[in-house]
Amino acid sequence: MKNYQSWFGAVIITVALVLAWLIYEKILGAGSNFVGGVNSGEPVKGNYLGVMYKGGPLVVVLIAFQIILLAYAAERLLTLRRAYGRIKTQAFVMQVRNLLKQGKWVEMIALCDAQRGSLGNVVKSALSAFKTWSDSHPEASQAEKIAWIETELEEATQLEIPILQKNMVVISTLAQISTLIGLLGTVTGMIIAFASMARVGAPDAVGLANGISQALVTTALGIPTAALGIVLYNYLANEIEQIIYSIDEVNFTIAQYFKLQKV
Repeated sequence: MKNYQSWFGAVIITVALVLAWLIYEKILGAGSNFVGGVNSGEPVKGNYLGVMYKGGPLVVVLIAFQIILLAYAAERLLTLRRAYGRIKTQAFVMQVRNLLKQGKWVEMIALCDAQRGSLGNVVKSALSAFKTWSDSHPEASQAEKIAWIETELEEATQLEIPILQKNMVVISTLAQISTLIGLLGTVTGMIIAFASMARVGAPDAVGLANGISQALVTTALGIPTAALGIVLYNYLANEIEQIIYSIDEVNFTIAQYFKLQKV
């Protein structure tokens, strides 16, 4: 799992940087966006692609951030769709309850396999461990069985949660630092603009205004990048909470059944 995660991250970052550089050079830096047909000149009036190109190398970084955000969000969405499983929560609970009453442990494990989601993984892990333990401890009291199944359900849930939350820290981090990267580009751009004026020695309001406007490009790009990251993170976090809530609901139902029945 760790090797897969490392390779996935390395591939995504590499591809994102290459794509971002191509977008920066071939689309934003296309000659048609600039006076004289070369990107070393000034952007054509009203051409925002040329203006974005003048934001400098940090524009590449921010474009790469957007690609990485979309890639990780897509990966999480696919994972969470699988985590929901193929059997709805209420139907799964009712079937587990009926099979528990009948003592059909093999059928319960098969049901968990058919569910093919986080819910099935947790219940299968807990019930399998409980069945093994109860078979080896036939003298165990009802209280001991209840404590054991509750512990197993809790441990199985805690093992499943990190799988659901994997890569969320990447989305959160990019959302938080995108604006800072944009501000860094603005600050460095303004430093360059003022330094250029200092070398010339004569005040040039038009040149200064042009330099500042280009410096602000990275901030203008960093803000929507951060907004995209925040929206994606909150949406995915809510999906994860829904899955965890379903798991807790099933765990409570199973624990209550054990408390009311002699298993």
